[in-house]
Amino acid sequence: MITITDCIALSDLTEAEIDAIAEHEHVPEMVAVEIGCCLVHAPDAARRIAGMIREDIAVARAHGRLAHVAELQDVLRGFVAGHPGL
Repeated sequence: MITITDCIALSDLTEAEIDAIAEHEHVPEMVAVEIGCCLVHAPDAARRIAGMIREDIAVARAHGRLAHVAELQDVLRGFVAGHPGL
């Protein structure tokens, strides 16, 4: 049986990146894996996914969730490091 962990591994994204997509799109993790897998292979994927994470950061900041802001900033740093040119 294939697990969510297997699906995340096949998506070419990290679990934290998938979680950020799920948060941004307001969908369950498995749906975010599917979205992320499709997005990551699109020509402007890195820009779109980084934008989602940046929007998540803005929402967390607006709601005073500073610990979550820090977590998302770490996710964004890791994502950008893995996708030069952003």
